[in-house]
Amino acid sequence: MSKESSHRGDTTGNTYTDLGATTKEAFEISEKSRKLARATIGDSSPEDRIKQRCSVAVGDFSMADLIRFRSDPLKAGLAALAAGAPIITDIRMVQVGVQKKGHHSEVFCALDFDEGAKEQGITRTSKGFLNLGKKVNGSIIVIGNAPSALLTVCRMISEGHTPSLVIGPPVGFVNAAESKDLLRTINIPSISTEGPRGGTPVAVAALNEIITMYAEQQGQEKS
Repeated sequence: MSKESSHRGDTTGNTYTDLGATTKEAFEISEKSRKLARATIGDSSPEDRIKQRCSVAVGDFSMADLIRFRSDPLKAGLAALAAGAPIITDIRMVQVGVQKKGHHSEVFCALDFDEGAKEQGITRTSKGFLNLGKKVNGSIIVIGNAPSALLTVCRMISEGHTPSLVIGPPVGFVNAAESKDLLRTINIPSISTEGPRGGTPVAVAALNEIITMYAEQQGQEKS
C-alpha cells in the first residue's frame, strides 16, 4: 500500500483516505475526485461522505440528491464491521467491488446459495437469500442489481429476520423503485436511492465509504 493511501484521517480538510489506491497516481486521481465532490455536494456530515463517493462512482453529482438514509445506517454499519459481521451481496460484481482491506468481515454472494431457484421459478438472487435464512441476521446486505432480491429481503425482515444494515439501491425499470420504497417503510438501518437509478457502483461505493470510516476509526483508536 502506498504511503498516501495508508494515511488514516477524515476525508475532510487536508487529509484523505482511499484504501483502494495503491499507487501515487491512483491516490492523486481519487483525491482530486473527492475534492470536486466536496465542493459540489458539501461536506458537513458523514452522510455527505457517502453521497460524495456514490456520486464519484457514477460520474454524476446529481446522484447525491437521490440517496436516502434511514435509522442511522452509518452507526449500524460501523458496529457490524466491528463485530466482524458477514457481508452478503446479490451478485458477484458487487462482491468483487467490496473493499477487502480495512475490516475482517467475510464477503459472500447470494448466487452461491441459489439451489432450487429454477424449480421454484424465482430469481437466483432471491432464492439465495431465502436459502441463507437466519444467516442474514446481523449481516450487512448489499444489493446493487436485483430488485427481486431486495423485495425478498424486505419480506424476510417482515417475517422476523434482522440484518444489521441493508444497502439497497438496485437499478432498473422493473420493481427497482418499488423495492426501495418498500425498504424505506421498514424500521431497519438502510441506504437506498429514489426512483430507478442506482446500481452496483452506488451500492459498492456506499459500503466502501463505511469501511473507510471504520478503518479510520480503528487507526485513531490505535494512535
